[in-house]
Amino acid sequence: MWVLLALLQATVLPTQPCEPPGGAVEGPVRALSSRLLGLAGDPTRDPDPSVYLGLRLAREHDLSAERRYLRRLRDTIQPRYSRSLQEAGQPLAAPHGHPQDAAATKHSTSTELEWPETGRLALYLLGLRATCHPPDHGAQRSLVTWLKFYLEKDWAGSRHHGHPLTSHYQYGLGVLALCVHRKRVREEVIHRLLAAEHHGRFGHVGGNATDTAAVVALAFTCLEQQRLVGARLAAKLRAATRQARGRMVEEQGPDGFIGNVYSTPWAMQVFIATNSCWTQPAYGRAMAALLENLDAFTTTATMAQALPVLHGRSYLDIASMHCQEELDMLTPASPEPRAEVLGNITVRLVVECPKPWCPQHQLYDQLVPAPAGASLLDVLRVATTLGSHNFTFETQDTPQGPFLSQVMGLEAQQKKRSYWQLLTAPSTSLQMGVADYRPGDGETLILRLSEW
Repeated sequence: MWVLLALLQATVLPTQPCEPPGGAVEGPVRALSSRLLGLAGDPTRDPDPSVYLGLRLAREHDLSAERRYLRRLRDTIQPRYSRSLQEAGQPLAAPHGHPQDAAATKHSTSTELEWPETGRLALYLLGLRATCHPPDHGAQRSLVTWLKFYLEKDWAGSRHHGHPLTSHYQYGLGVLALCVHRKRVREEVIHRLLAAEHHGRFGHVGGNATDTAAVVALAFTCLEQQRLVGARLAAKLRAATRQARGRMVEEQGPDGFIGNVYSTPWAMQVFIATNSCWTQPAYGRAMAALLENLDAFTTTATMAQALPVLHGRSYLDIASMHCQEELDMLTPASPEPRAEVLGNITVRLVVECPKPWCPQHQLYDQLVPAPAGASLLDVLRVATTLGSHNFTFETQDTPQGPFLSQVMGLEAQQKKRSYWQLLTAPSTSLQMGVADYRPGDGETLILRLSEW
């Protein structure tokens, strides 16, 4: 594997800092952009601001398709923030959602102000900054005000011992979006993230924190580069970013990934934003590993996550985009139908709930037959039909696909900082959603109610 990575690295390491890979690998990267463009054109899919960012940060575009997608985003998101905070000033009501998902908040037509949509609004504001058409400044100011409001409401406890009601990932996105719009952030908000970074509070139990650490490091770097903080605080942010980048280098595995294949693009954005991709060999190894595993990026969310770094860009580049010379030559690619797999498999499905939530640790342990090539979601559906074993589950739809919200009557709750973790035995966390992961014959899959 390392021989292959070394050969790829020789071809993909940029001749100048953070240039995108060229040569033989340019075609597959363009194909991934075309696939994302094709999926973005599907009117049955809910618009996702991260998808728009993935399209805008590419080197080639279909500008008319991007404008249509932006209109869909505006029609979906903008009406929610058409009211002033005074008009909407009702108590927060907390829906249940995935801790890391930036768009998993349920929507309501009531006048009640819901759980903070910090991440979703942050990504939308980043998208507005990336557009070539001057936005409605009045509407944009309103969105900035809402995001600042969310950063205050999306916190429980003190600066040093508190935590976001959503996640540090979403909270970091909120600070990053304000910075890219060159809006100052209260120092108290910044110190909350600094304290969390210092005490290692990113991520969740049993998971890795690479993507969260990367988003926060991008926010710190932006605040420093845009000179939105004083010299003393800038020095602290610079030191924290340097430490985070050093940990990413240490976390890089022999396969070249930093954390896992899906968190690697986030980590690479930090190297790009700090202009250290040429001086850090870890960046070249990560790029080579990414190019070897482009087929792992099958959903719109994961494609949008990978494309910016494959084009040598980070979210900080949004602040200095030049739209006059964009290449309007990208064409959409239709999704390829999945090859049919014949036969059947048997999967062992286990449901675990730790104390004190559940007196009985293991709630379910059964063999589940399923067609070969079935997704984990398909396996769960089959399990509900297996007679007397009483397996039940619920999912919640998001732009990133369905995520598991309830199993055996037990609901993942943001206010309790709980979520349903997906693992393969003995304890390897899956890095794909229930609709994307396809288990093999004889595999043991574990659904574990966990804290984050």
